[in-house]
Amino acid sequence: MPVIDFYFSGFFGITFFLFSLALYFLPTIIAIARKQPNALAIFVLNFFLGWTFIGWVVALVWSVKK
Repeated sequence: MPVIDFYFSGFFGITFFLFSLALYFLPTIIAIARKQPNALAIFVLNFFLGWTFIGWVVALVWSVKK
């Protein structure tokens, strides 16, 4: 039984990590999907200041702006 719990927790841990990573880089993903000309700048802002939440929101707004 402990072996199954180990693999199950690893699966959910990796799934949670990938989901969190995708959520963190959501502004960058949106900018690339919308073919923003400033996608690289949005990525840099998101990478360095996304953890502040204010930087993340600014990057998100910038990525959806026309």
